[in-house]
Amino acid sequence: MARKRRAFSTVFKAKVALDAIKGLKTSAELAKSHGVRTTQIALWKKQLADDAASIFEASSPKAEKADSPSEDEL
Repeated sequence: MARKRRAFSTVFKAKVALDAIKGLKTSAELAKSHGVRTTQIALWKKQLADDAASIFEASSPKAEKADSPSEDEL
């Protein structure tokens, strides 16, 4: 019988990817300690690096101005 596919939470993926980016342990060490494959860690690390800019898009000055009330509304 085939093994059931595991689903990892986004929090777990982020934690592992951040550990990989920090570089304090090798991918093999991280894979062993977290119970995932090294290729999966590399994929999560790449996704984090590619999407990191989107975290700061919402806090841009243009977005803050759009959310704050204008002088006429005060």
